[in-house]
Amino acid sequence: MTQDELKAFVAQAATHYVQPGSVIGVGTGSTVNCFIDALAAMPQRIAAAVSSSQASTERLRAHGIEVVDANSVEQLAVYIDGADEIDHRGHMIKGGGAALTREKIVADLAQRFICIADESKLVATLGAFALPVEVIPMAAAQVGRRLRALGGTPLLRPGVLTDNGCPIIDVRGLRITDPLAMETEIDQWPGVVCVGIFARHKASLCLLGTAQGVRTLTF
Repeated sequence: MTQDELKAFVAQAATHYVQPGSVIGVGTGSTVNCFIDALAAMPQRIAAAVSSSQASTERLRAHGIEVVDANSVEQLAVYIDGADEIDHRGHMIKGGGAALTREKIVADLAQRFICIADESKLVATLGAFALPVEVIPMAAAQVGRRLRALGGTPLLRPGVLTDNGCPIIDVRGLRITDPLAMETEIDQWPGVVCVGIFARHKASLCLLGTAQGVRTLTF
């Protein structure tokens, strides 16, 4: 199977965790685009979605799926999103699509985070994928220096602003053996909006697309 076929495969599998008539959280990215298309094909539709990005909002609405503001809901049964990397404990790196802050907000509303990914995203240790850090513009240089002190090589993502109007620093060269500790530290630095480590809001389940079919990992 191609990577695109694997993404479509797990996206379809994720619809089995969606209750018709419910309000769910929907993430961002190429695998989630497949999931949105699969949602639209469900015989019984969801009531609405809380979206983590403008791009996903536009795709949902193009399929006639209502998108509601996160402030209008108290809780979501499920949040379905992809990952740039996921380890065997359900910790993830996210933010390759520049939606990490809103993804973490929607994940915080959800009782359950279901990650959908192809098998190339499963890793023993996070860090091969550059870690995104969304920052307030005036803090970019100082946050970069702090990231360098951790052993990383930070680089401002060129030409990219998030939906919140902030730049992203991508950090290469980190080996994240304790995701929760690193997330906690970076989140406390002045000027950091959000770090793309999802350890506090880790996946509770991962649907992993493999050549042999969908593999379900529970954390």
